[in-house]
Amino acid sequence: MSTTLVRRRYLTNFENHRLPHLFTDVLVIGSGLAGLQAAIEAAAHCDVLLVTKNAVDQSATALAQGGVAAATAPDDSPALHAQDTQAVAYGLGHEDVILQTVHAGPGCVRELRDWGARFDLKGESIAFGREGGHSRARIVHAQGDATGREIVRVLVERACRNRRIRIFENCFTIDLLTLDGNVVGAVTYHPKYGHQMFWATTTILAAGGAGRVYRETTNPVLATGDGLAMAFRAGAILRDMEMMQFHPTTLYVAGAARALISEAVRGEGARLLNASGERFMPAYDPAAELAPRDVVSRAIATEMKRAQSACVQLDVRHFPPGHFAERFPNIARLCHDFDIDPQNDLIPVRPSAHYLVGGVAVDIDTRTNLPGLLACGEVASSGLHGANRLASNSLLEGLVFGKRAGEVAAQRATSNGRLERPHAISHLLPQSPRTELDLADIMNSLRSVMSRNVAIERSGDRLGETIEIIEFVSRYVMDKVFDDPQAWEIQNMLTVALCIAVGAATRCESRGVHYRTDFPQLDPEWQRHIDLRRGEEGMQASTANVPRVEFETT
Repeated sequence: MSTTLVRRRYLTNFENHRLPHLFTDVLVIGSGLAGLQAAIEAAAHCDVLLVTKNAVDQSATALAQGGVAAATAPDDSPALHAQDTQAVAYGLGHEDVILQTVHAGPGCVRELRDWGARFDLKGESIAFGREGGHSRARIVHAQGDATGREIVRVLVERACRNRRIRIFENCFTIDLLTLDGNVVGAVTYHPKYGHQMFWATTTILAAGGAGRVYRETTNPVLATGDGLAMAFRAGAILRDMEMMQFHPTTLYVAGAARALISEAVRGEGARLLNASGERFMPAYDPAAELAPRDVVSRAIATEMKRAQSACVQLDVRHFPPGHFAERFPNIARLCHDFDIDPQNDLIPVRPSAHYLVGGVAVDIDTRTNLPGLLACGEVASSGLHGANRLASNSLLEGLVFGKRAGEVAAQRATSNGRLERPHAISHLLPQSPRTELDLADIMNSLRSVMSRNVAIERSGDRLGETIEIIEFVSRYVMDKVFDDPQAWEIQNMLTVALCIAVGAATRCESRGVHYRTDFPQLDPEWQRHIDLRRGEEGMQASTANVPRVEFETT
């Protein structure tokens, strides 16, 4: 394996005596739900600097439609929620993490309501929706299909009112700073202030996922895997990176970007039809359209391949008149923008890359293998999701583990004290003699090859080919120092794409969202995590056992 990509430690050249410095107790990277929650919690005890590469309210969280999974209905319980979560984790879920998370869910929802979140009600009580893989209706939603936006509104308002939280918007975090194996902050770039060095007792990584490494994705343009790549370069362990979840239903209009059609639509009774107009999901799973996402996505891919069609159809024509627009106002507006009337027309849909189930390996307290670095949200692999994420467990995870990361960071800050002066950290990479390639072409080619070879179905030969392509291109991209956020994003995308492909090539079985056509069966021997980390001789892959801790679930 080529070491050009793996050997790269920092993406930019910097000398600490030439740059401005900022000092804080806790540095939070990312302004999605997990990052905002972490910042708010940490600010109860110390000073916080939150850095985000876009506007503070622009994140994948803001696009979340479905809701928060929380067992608060009279016929529900955390025990049932834990069972559903564990069932779709395919043996890679951590029981202690799952139980802690589902038990914390109802309290997180109550806290958001106390802070002013306007969740949808049925009478005086919360209105619950149902989504795939859930045995009960337990999805708390807002404005029908705008739950993420409502939660972000509440958290942003609360963070902006807190005098101990300082927010840097439109600030690109390039790399984590390390000293003697400890993370001590980050080097950043701002279009007005240029390069800066932020120093912190504890850094919380909450930079989201990497859906943009695929051509078709529900993720916003900012989801380029920056947090994952910078953590990898710093020496953090990335776990189960092959587990990329594809959402079964995204609006398919040729030439247009993919837009999410929430799983809650199927929870309301929508049916999937193939090119012949036949409902097909009952033949694939007893739960039909409410089967877990990996099952539905593979079924759709099979039906598309069988009929040589570009999509399948989502049918809501049997809904009572006006119900679809009332329950899902934003999705209804989206459909009408493309001259689709859901009351009378079928909605064309197909799977798209949606959520990275793997990520930076963390323990139950969000600690990584690097002292001084915590991680939470989609960027982290907490053990909650295992090999497949249960619908609407992502917002729940962000709330629970964002809060925990803030607590742990504040404890570290109050016990260790603030760093008051910079350390002598610098990085100078000589100019590369190699040809400079067109970065826009590189990005388009990368997204295309990932979509062809490392999507819903994978095979050993195609994965090997993908790794060769990424390594070859990396020789001409990772050897250079750029001074542009878009170039850094492409370097990060190459890093994350290689990790996904290597993880997929290593796992010689099919489990959860990872499906190998050459190893189509689940293999008990592979009921292990795949861990990747940076080494001088290349990317190092190893396996880790899944912890087994028996807890009472009542």
